[in-house]
Amino acid sequence: MNTRAVEQLKTELGAEPPESVGRLAPEHIERLATALRHERERRASGLSEAAEDALKLVPALARGPVRRILFR
Repeated sequence: MNTRAVEQLKTELGAEPPESVGRLAPEHIERLATALRHERERRASGLSEAAEDALKLVPALARGPVRRILFR
C-alpha cells in the first residue's frame, strides 16, 4: 500500500489511511486525496471570511491591533 497516491492521502488525512484503501485503484485514491484537500481549502476560506466579517464589529481604530493579535 505504499504508492504515491496513498502517500498523498496520508498527507491529507494527517494519519495512516485505513487498510481497505489499498484495494482502491490509484486514480481513485488520488481523487479522494484531491477532494479532501479542496474541502479543507474551502473550509479555511470560509473561516477566514467569517473572521473578517466578525472584525467589522470591532471599532475601526482597534481593528489593526486586534487583527494582528488574532492572526499572528
